[in-house]
Amino acid sequence: MPTLREVKKRIRSTISTRQITKAMEMVAAAKLRKAQMRIMQVRPYSEKLTTILSHLSEAASGELVHPFFEKREVKKRTLVLVTSDRGFCGSFNSNLIRKANKWLGDQNRDDVELILVGKKGLDFYKRRQWNIVETFQDWSGNLDYTKARNLVDMLTKRFLDGETDEISVIYTQFLSTARYKICDVPYLPVDSLDEEHNEDEEKQKSNFDYIFEPSPEAIFKDIMPKYALTKMITALADSFASEHGTRMMAMGSATKNAGEMIDALTLQYNKARQAAITKELLEIVSGAEALKG
Repeated sequence: MPTLREVKKRIRSTISTRQITKAMEMVAAAKLRKAQMRIMQVRPYSEKLTTILSHLSEAASGELVHPFFEKREVKKRTLVLVTSDRGFCGSFNSNLIRKANKWLGDQNRDDVELILVGKKGLDFYKRRQWNIVETFQDWSGNLDYTKARNLVDMLTKRFLDGETDEISVIYTQFLSTARYKICDVPYLPVDSLDEEHNEDEEKQKSNFDYIFEPSPEAIFKDIMPKYALTKMITALADSFASEHGTRMMAMGSATKNAGEMIDALTLQYNKARQAAITKELLEIVSGAEALKG
């Protein structure tokens, strides 16, 4: 049975913990709002760029040749895993790592290399026997365009130089504050731009009549690097928004649980205090009766 002092100490420490989790919840909520605005800005641009490229590939006569479309025998695979730099976000990182482990389980260890975005992925895989080529850390849940460009430049260079033959990205797609979806998407080579559009857009393609100036090949040479960058930025923006949403929910649950614990400890403290008072009264009354006798 804990003493009154011990229970009171636990109440004070739980109150302090609740204050911290409440503050973290509010910070995550503020960052989430900014991340949602960023997604609203990035997604339409990404979708429109994909639409334009799809229409250009449909309207161009003959097969377009670009290194990003080159499919070759896969001897080396690269996995880009996007995790968070910090914890306190529930099962966010563990779900991503579980998905990555499932993906890696189907591969030969010598044929796979890892590029890790976020400190939590590095903390897990640096103790494993997987080949880690590069890491990108210290994002703090914010989209850094310079780091994103460096990441894309490295990926495209490795693909064009033949150091890797296939690149996949595992990240979380933001759906709502309480929901996200873990995605495993091919990054390079680009499979098909047409598959990313609905049937209405497919029907409209035949209505476009483009005059190419300069050649379609020159246009694709200029646009495809921007497409690769936009695709990665969209994935990072989704991942960071999912991280903030998960952290806000986790800290909200922690704050609620701390409140319930404080109520339970307060009740326990009052019961123990009342029992101590009752015991003292009984001792006084017993002493008084003994003196009378």
